[in-house]
Amino acid sequence: MSTATMTAPVRGKSDGRIGPRANLRHIGALVRRNALQIRYEPFAMFDALAMPIVFALLFTYVFGGAMTGGNRSEYVNYFIPGLMAMGGLNIAMSIGSGVNDDFNKGVMDRFRTLPIARSSVLIAKLVVECGRMLLSTIILLIMGFIMGFELKTGPLELLAAVALAVLFGSSLTWIFMLLGMSLPTPQAVSGMGFLVMMPLQFGSSIFAPTATMPGWLRSFTEYNPLSRLADAARALTSGHGAIAEPVTVTLIWTAAITVLMAPLAVRKFRNKTT
Repeated sequence: MSTATMTAPVRGKSDGRIGPRANLRHIGALVRRNALQIRYEPFAMFDALAMPIVFALLFTYVFGGAMTGGNRSEYVNYFIPGLMAMGGLNIAMSIGSGVNDDFNKGVMDRFRTLPIARSSVLIAKLVVECGRMLLSTIILLIMGFIMGFELKTGPLELLAAVALAVLFGSSLTWIFMLLGMSLPTPQAVSGMGFLVMMPLQFGSSIFAPTATMPGWLRSFTEYNPLSRLADAARALTSGHGAIAEPVTVTLIWTAAITVLMAPLAVRKFRNKTT
């Protein structure tokens, strides 16, 4: 990838700071670099392309009949919106291992020598991951429609559900980028990611209604942001249930995670590349 846009000196800032326009150019160049990396390493898209199909088939045909008394079409309409909530978490987890691997391979040492804003490296990764989340969600919906998923609202509500899922997933990437910069190896990042991911996924309303869960677990699911996102996606696609409350709570979670974790991730990156 050409680094001309990043290596050129930045003019107009006597204090050495990088202006907004230059920062946007750097982000664009880094987004292109990350996209080209995916192009030359197609297996990097496996989680975005294959996992939605695998999860949709596995849970619908293995567990769906048991959970709905044999009515798999009913479970598809329950499960597919829930899986939209889970997709962002799975993809966000992979970015932590990628960031850690970049540090171990010396890629970040190259960025350290360039006159670019440190935050642009992480923001470019965020943009690419949001694109992968969007692609994964589209594949999931296509698979869902093939399996009998019914949209009972309209395209605007469906777009709102997709946007909400990608927006929340983008906030999670800051958590895993911070883990990627804090742990020693990609394996450690993956292990810690699973410790975070498993309780959030299975202690939620993604796979099954919470009414039959024991009281202590039901209390956890009520505060689990994945449950609120899954409930919001179901309400937006089915037209049943409250929409404003789960959407608002999901947006609050998204803002809170981003405001807390993004500065920590950027500061950690600056400390590691100074």
